[in-house]
Amino acid sequence: MSTAARELQFLLAEPERRLLRRIAARLPDRVTSDLLTLIGVAGAAGAGAAYALSTYSPWWLAAASLMLAVNWFGDSLDGTLARVRRAERPRYGYYLDHMVDAFATAAIGLGIGLSPYVELEVALLLVVGYLALSINVYLESAVFEVFRLAYGRIGPTEARILLVLANVALLVVSLALPGARWVIPVTNGAALAAVAGMLGILLVRCAANLHRLARLEPLRPAVSAATQAR
Repeated sequence: MSTAARELQFLLAEPERRLLRRIAARLPDRVTSDLLTLIGVAGAAGAGAAYALSTYSPWWLAAASLMLAVNWFGDSLDGTLARVRRAERPRYGYYLDHMVDAFATAAIGLGIGLSPYVELEVALLLVVGYLALSINVYLESAVFEVFRLAYGRIGPTEARILLVLANVALLVVSLALPGARWVIPVTNGAALAAVAGMLGILLVRCAANLHRLARLEPLRPAVSAATQAR
């Protein structure tokens, strides 16, 4: 599972990969993969806190965007650095990376739910949907030995960019039209549409996976107890 082939087909996969390798090649020796992982965790926690603090000022949305960039830097670069330095620890990295991703998803989602822009219940549905897609990726890597991180052309980096764009839009609206009552219904609707999209993607992918597995492991006629006893 930890050695599953990686399939990264999301929109920015190739330019991001080249950029990360260039950055990794220039990092000093004192910067380690574990340190970058910690930076990514700090970025996720900071983003969640900034979203929650946007209750007091919409300018915290700018801080949330900055923390999402910090999260991208640490989360995306830790594995690249290990590969560039040929210091991979496949099982350790696989386990740590996905535990950290789960924490980051929960922290950011909870922060969004504590903001004045999305209701908590809706934000938690987003968290559940994203984690369900992540669990499916982990199961696919186990049964197919292929690690497909993205769904279609949207991967973690694209998701962060979409969040940053939403932050910019909400900041502009909050400053231009303070107290606008239509903001929450719009953001809740967009979030629920995203949840519905994730559910649809998950169902389609699960059906395709089960069809593929059924062909790889066709159902055989049951053997009777009498036959087994011979």
